[in-house]
Amino acid sequence: MDTIIFWGAAALAVIVGLGLIGLIFARLYVRASAERAFVRTGLGGQRVIMSGGAVVLPVFHEVIPINMNTLKLEVSRASRDSLITKDRMRVDVVVAFFVRVAPTAEGVSTAAQTLGQRTLAPENLRALVDDKFVDALRSTAAQMTMQDLQDAREKFVQGVQNTVAEDLTKNGLELESVSLTNFNQTSKEYFDPNNAFDAEGLTKLTQETERRRKERNEVEQDTEVSVREKNRDALAKRLEIDQQESFMKLEQEQQVKTRTAEQNARITAFEAQRHQEAEQSRIVAERLVQESEIEREQAVRSRKVEADREIRVKEIEQAKVTQIAEQERAIIIAQKSEAQSQAQARANESLAEAVKAEQLVETTRRTAEADRAKQVALIEAAQEAETSAVHVTTKARAEREAAQMQATAIVELAEAARKKGIADAEAQRALNDAINTLSSDQTSLKFKLALLQALPSIIQQTVEPMKSIDGIKIIQVDGLNRQGGAAGDGIVAGGNGNGNGNLAEQAMSAALAYRAHAPLVDSLLKEIGLNGSSLSAMVPGATASHSEATGAPAAINGVDPAHASPSHHYGPRLPDANAAS
Repeated sequence: MDTIIFWGAAALAVIVGLGLIGLIFARLYVRASAERAFVRTGLGGQRVIMSGGAVVLPVFHEVIPINMNTLKLEVSRASRDSLITKDRMRVDVVVAFFVRVAPTAEGVSTAAQTLGQRTLAPENLRALVDDKFVDALRSTAAQMTMQDLQDAREKFVQGVQNTVAEDLTKNGLELESVSLTNFNQTSKEYFDPNNAFDAEGLTKLTQETERRRKERNEVEQDTEVSVREKNRDALAKRLEIDQQESFMKLEQEQQVKTRTAEQNARITAFEAQRHQEAEQSRIVAERLVQESEIEREQAVRSRKVEADREIRVKEIEQAKVTQIAEQERAIIIAQKSEAQSQAQARANESLAEAVKAEQLVETTRRTAEADRAKQVALIEAAQEAETSAVHVTTKARAEREAAQMQATAIVELAEAARKKGIADAEAQRALNDAINTLSSDQTSLKFKLALLQALPSIIQQTVEPMKSIDGIKIIQVDGLNRQGGAAGDGIVAGGNGNGNGNLAEQAMSAALAYRAHAPLVDSLLKEIGLNGSSLSAMVPGATASHSEATGAPAAINGVDPAHASPSHHYGPRLPDANAAS
């Protein structure tokens, strides 16, 4: 049994070891691809990997990746850097070089040693080999004239390729092809007259351009002379042709006019006949049109009469519908009035319930306050009676109970306040509904009662200017403005404020005549049936107003106004709250 266990453990260790080794190799194994090879250096020497792979240990090995793709390196020479040809001319060229690393172990190794990782960045590689390309372009262009470059581009490309291929091999590169993508003569302004090469080229360029210009001018002049001679011959022939055409046109016009006159004579006779027939046809047609017009007007009148009749019928029906709607509205108003009366009754009930709810809220609040005060007193007494050993426990329990009682009281107060608010709102709403259901007479009564309550303060403000009077002098002359009574008494019963009555009444009437805002106060008094022109004139109005407001007889509180003493109160007695509502 121990042997089996030993061999099982050994097998497991082997499997784990193999798995660990496989994992390490999987992480350290680097593979090459068709697009990228690499060179491994370090432990074991240099090794070129173009296909397959190799194990790369982080400390013992170093890897240099090599790009195996074809790279396009473009070289442009223009303006002052343009190429100088064999005939000392300058040309602007753009040449594309297509290079790649030689797909051999030696080429990859050489590229890794001379270029490193520049093969991964074409711009860095072009900066390294750009001088080689420029030198090949200059040397090849110096062996050919500008005309040869234009006519034999393949020869120029082949010369550049042969010149640069050997230099690229030293870097492990090979040149696939060369393309001359752009070729043109350099502008004349970039030729330097102080440079021997440019001066010679500028001379040749000037000679060639002037010769070409002269030849072009000769060709243009010869062409212009030839064109003008051709134009002259053509003009002579054209004029001769125009003359012959004019003669032919005149002869043709003469024949046409002769034939036209004959044709017009026949047409005139035929038109006269047709005109006569057309006139007769027109007369017949006009007669038919007039008859049809008369028939159409008769039909229009008939349709108009029918339409007016239908409109009158619709107006009658519309008036009938409107009258029925007015009757239905009157019925609805009557139903609403009945509902208003019922709402007033419900408002009185709601007012009573609101008062009851408010009293209940006040009772609850006072009860909660009394209970809380009693509990606080008990807690304080218990705290004083307890010993110091249980002081902390009792205090905590008392504070907890007080908090609970306070929370309960706050909740009850909040609930009571909510119920009171609801009751106030219901009472106000019921009161508003009740006020809205009052009749016009009840509303007028409330207005008059309110005016009577405010009347003393109004009169007080109107007689405020009388405080500034220092004194009043009363002069009475018997025999003037007196009516009836003895000559010496000066007192007439039932004075009317026009100089009659006793002296006090006459003084009061005179003072009332100088009140401030007298028209406004008199107008307010007239609203409740009183006459404010004099003190005696107020008594009948006050009696009538009291009778109107309370339904009592003309006597005021059981006393006849004619025999009442000054201590009696004249004027309407204010009804109580129940009567007012």
